[in-house]
Amino acid sequence: MTGYETYILYNALKFHFTRENFDFFKYNGKVKTTPEQFENRKDKYHFYKLSRKYTDRDDMIQFLTYNFLEKDGLWVGDLLTDEGHKRYLKHKKILQSLSYTFENDCKKLFGETQNPNDLIKTNGDYPKLLTMALQRDIEIETLCILNAILNFVPMWNEKIQDTIRWPEFRLKVQKFATFLPRDVVKYKMLLKKIIGEKHK
Repeated sequence: MTGYETYILYNALKFHFTRENFDFFKYNGKVKTTPEQFENRKDKYHFYKLSRKYTDRDDMIQFLTYNFLEKDGLWVGDLLTDEGHKRYLKHKKILQSLSYTFENDCKKLFGETQNPNDLIKTNGDYPKLLTMALQRDIEIETLCILNAILNFVPMWNEKIQDTIRWPEFRLKVQKFATFLPRDVVKYKMLLKKIIGEKHK
């Protein structure tokens, strides 16, 4: 990775997480810029430092993705802190044991709920599932997988009345989901098993 390549990925992922119409994968992680524009930036040395820290492109994509996911209004200088690296390690660990995380979160979700639908229903307020995700009681990865199975986000978007925090979080969920494994069947079977055990 070069400083310029890092800068391109940074912008592509920033656009991905903040713009409805930009898709990182559709544009293959590219944005319109030139080396000259990059060299004229006062913060270019941050990108050079990052490129030496995460030399593999896939690692850099993961690192940037998890930081944009965790920190709103992310500035490139934030990425060089210990916190930036901790965000990366946290989500990398979750991804490496995603089935385990999903199962544990679902057991937590369904442990006190008689009817699974109670977790996602809303009368305009925040559903229990969304509240737990916002409070970090469950991981955002679990929320994304559950939505891939049950597709409740469109219903939430139609009914939730909050126009400040929810729209930003919805965008984050939908954009981050594109970076997760697409093996929905595997997680659907896991979900059925957990709900089945609960209602034995």
